[in-house]
Amino acid sequence: MFPYAEETFTEDEVEVLRHYVTNVEGPVFALVNLPEVVKGALFARYSRSAKSLRRLFLDEFVGELDVSGDAGVDATMGLRRAEELYDRVFLEYGDDSVAQLGGVHLACEQASNMLTKVLEWGRLMAYLEQSTRYVPYDSRLSSGHYRYHRDPEVLESPLGARYVGDMDRMFDTYAASLPALQAWLTRRFPQHAGDSDFVYRQSIRAKALDALRGLLPAASLSNVGMYGTGQSYEMLMLRMRAHPLPEARRYAQLMLDELRKVIPSFLQRVDVPERGGVWTEYLAETAARTEETVARLWPDAQDAPSEQASGVRLVDWDPEGEDKVIAAICYPRTSLSDQEVLRRVRALGAEDRRSLMAAYVGDRVNRRHRPGRAFERTEYRFDVVSDYGAFRDLQRHRMLTIEWQHLGPALGYEMPETVVEAGLAERYERTMARSADLYQAMASACPAQASYAVALAFRIRYAMQMNAREAMHMLELRSGEQGHPAYRVVAQDMHRLIAEHAGHRLIAEAMGFVDHASYDLERLGSEKRAEARRSAVGPA
Repeated sequence: MFPYAEETFTEDEVEVLRHYVTNVEGPVFALVNLPEVVKGALFARYSRSAKSLRRLFLDEFVGELDVSGDAGVDATMGLRRAEELYDRVFLEYGDDSVAQLGGVHLACEQASNMLTKVLEWGRLMAYLEQSTRYVPYDSRLSSGHYRYHRDPEVLESPLGARYVGDMDRMFDTYAASLPALQAWLTRRFPQHAGDSDFVYRQSIRAKALDALRGLLPAASLSNVGMYGTGQSYEMLMLRMRAHPLPEARRYAQLMLDELRKVIPSFLQRVDVPERGGVWTEYLAETAARTEETVARLWPDAQDAPSEQASGVRLVDWDPEGEDKVIAAICYPRTSLSDQEVLRRVRALGAEDRRSLMAAYVGDRVNRRHRPGRAFERTEYRFDVVSDYGAFRDLQRHRMLTIEWQHLGPALGYEMPETVVEAGLAERYERTMARSADLYQAMASACPAQASYAVALAFRIRYAMQMNAREAMHMLELRSGEQGHPAYRVVAQDMHRLIAEHAGHRLIAEAMGFVDHASYDLERLGSEKRAEARRSAVGPA
């Protein structure tokens, strides 16, 4: 059974597409024969569109390209010559790091929200994921199904009919609640003079989608645009082939088939038994043995009562972290040893310490002006419990360490105040109960896929460890006015803990763009600024 809806195109559209994508049928394909700037713009637009990448390309990009000279172009053209060159370089240097030199833009469509977290694990890749803030989930695929993953093993099991029925009811509730909530928000937050109709509608729509995304199950489908080197894709393929989720293993093969049409030499060993095969077995075996050992040592750890309903805890930090950051600021500007610089910093008074920090941080005009790597000298580890929707946004930060626990209903769920005030709490609660019941039924019959049933409003526990420089980037970005309320709270709490619990007040003060305010329509300011930029540029 092929669980993906097939997209249809006219003969003329197929003729155009075959020059620029590696296939016109499946959910995974690579972009070829396009300038890098076009691919980047296409992926940027992709993250805010409900359209597939191929449809978006046909509708909005083909008209801007000169395709008159492309009639003879084939997506596989030149591969033999490229392979020969790769082999020569590999033999000369004896090092597979040359696989870092070739990259591919890959479209990964109809991936569940469980799979997207697997796809976005690697640090050295770039991702853009379809946003629940801009794309409503009330429409259906061309197959007539709502947009959730229909796992073949689940559908063929005794729970198949129930799975489809419960999923459809969850999406029905989402679809019925969306216009009702938008209407209530329009009454609750009247349009102000000076706000254009477009800006106001977009802000109302975004707030409604933010509030209702918790109704969607983790099986909900998303599109992910990826860019990575051959080496990064090789590592991703190996992890996916060892993953316990069947969807991840199946999708790895789809990706490998398409990547080999573009960079075959970089991926030669992925499924070679004595190379990638052994590697994959190692990853799977170590994961299984570790899980068995933990279960043997702590048999109660899987069902232990929660110590923390929700929120953020700072669980590990260096009490001397601020001294060490100041020492790292000074170190390259002296000829002293690292230990001697730190000794002298410890002897400084408060004003001297503040002046050094102020000089290094400078007058930041916006959050993109960040100080240098001295801020990487100290780290913070947070234990977080938030709804899965907030987690899926925070998980995309890659220059840190993040580990998460199993997704299930045991930690309860978040109920947005907006939903309660709009009178939609009862239907929201019914969906949460349906989600939890379906999870419990699947947990014994098909445990690897049980998390598909869990609504995004349910909480998950995860640890995030980052240095102060990454903390500045993440907390300033995720606390911004336009951010989703669920992850804004996480970022704000982390900032307070750095200042008050760790006592690193100078470091916290340097994060001057962390926003602790609250807003009614989170996207209103951002939409206004976007409209102003469009007006300044003028009509296209």
